[in-house]
Amino acid sequence: MSKVFSALAVSVDGYITGRDPGAGRGLGDGGTLFVVSHPPAPEISDRQNLSTTGIEDAIAAARETAGDKDVALMGGGVVTEALKAGLVDEVVLHQVPVLLGEGRPFFRALPEQVRLRLVEAVPAPGVTHLHHEIQR
Repeated sequence: MSKVFSALAVSVDGYITGRDPGAGRGLGDGGTLFVVSHPPAPEISDRQNLSTTGIEDAIAAARETAGDKDVALMGGGVVTEALKAGLVDEVVLHQVPVLLGEGRPFFRALPEQVRLRLVEAVPAPGVTHLHHEIQR
């Protein structure tokens, strides 16, 4: 069966952007995270699905489209809502050795703890890759 996961770059203190992100400064002063963000396309192609009825329906549609392939989630808000719904199997954090001190946090408020099990930690120059499974 396919997995639902997220894999994003994050600072050691949990931010995906630095201070003052905005037009032309999507990461604010957090340029070392290599995160790309842009507004949604005004129209969708025949290879895209639009779901407006909640995260559960969106992930179900993605799983149907993916077949036996994994489904990747992007964005802290999307991942947080999927975690709240119990729909995430794995979280991969590409942790960059910087303390931004302020910015947009990767995870939003959760109603309860989400327990993780570290599957793999791979140090590399300028980043540590941390692969976690959600414990149920």
